Amino acid sequence: MAFGLERIDWDQPWFAGWRELGLLAYGHVSERASIFASLNSLQVARASDTLTLGSGRAVEFVSQSELPNDIAYEAYISLHKRVPTRDNLHDFFNALCWLRFPQTKLRLNFLQAQEIASQGVSATRGPLRDALTLFDENVLLLQASDDLWHALQVRDWPKLFGELRDAWQSAHAVVFGHALLEKLVTPYKSITAHVFRIASDIDAKDDQVLDSWLANNLQPDYLATKPYVPLPVLGIPGWWPDNEGLSFYSDTRVFRVA
Repeated sequence: MAFGLERIDWDQPWFAGWRELGLLAYGHVSERASIFASLNSLQVARASDTLTLGSGRAVEFVSQSELPNDIAYEAYISLHKRVPTRDNLHDFFNALCWLRFPQTKLRLNFLQAQEIASQGVSATRGPLRDALTLFDENVLLLQASDDLWHALQVRDWPKLFGELRDAWQSAHAVVFGHALLEKLVTPYKSITAHVFRIASDIDAKDDQVLDSWLANNLQPDYLATKPYVPLPVLGIPGWWPDNEGLSFYSDTRVFRVA
C-alpha cells in the first residue's frame, strides 16, 4: 500500500531538498501497513545514516485514531509530542517536514498551542493562528537579492521574471508547507505559495542552520502581520517548461497586479 505516494515525481525541481528523504520514506511505507509506523521506523533507522534530519527525533507519529475528540490537534501534539497521522499524501508530507525541520515544526506547534490555551478554539482563528497555519501549510521559503524581493513584493512580474530572470539562479527556494507540497504532486498553473524571506546572511542550503534560524525568528508579533508575499510557484524559472516564454506571465487571473 502506497497511499498515493507513488504519484510523487521526486525529480521535479520543487521537491529538491526533499528527494533523498522522501524516497527513503517511500521505501519504508511500501514495506509497512501505515505511514505513522513507517516513519517512526525511519527515524530510528536514520540514527547512523548520513542524511541529517535537523536536530533529530522531535516527536512520535501515531494513528489519527489516537487523537481524542475533546482536544485540539495542536494542543495534543504539544502535550504529548505525538503527531496524529493519516494514511494520505497530506500527512505524509507533514511528517517529512517534522523530520527535516523539527525545530521549526516544534516552534509552530508551541505557538499554536499557546494561542489555543489563551484564546480557546473558535470558528475564527485570529491573526496569529491564521498566520501560523498559513506558514505550516503553504509557505515557500526564499533567499533572494533585494531587487528580486522588491519586484516580488510589488508584483512586478515583467521585471521579476524578465529583467531579473538570471537573478533566480543565485536565489534559493524551499517548499516548506506540507499542503503546498501535496498540491505540487499534481501541478497546475495557479498554485500560489505564501513566500517568507530567508535572511541573506545565513546558509540556507544547510537544513540545520535554516531550521535553527526559522525557529528563532518565528516571533508572534511579526507573524501576526502575515509577512508573506504571494507567488504562483510555477512561474519560478526552471520550474515549468511553459514559463520559458514571457507570455506565460501575462495571465492576470494567475499573475495578478498589486
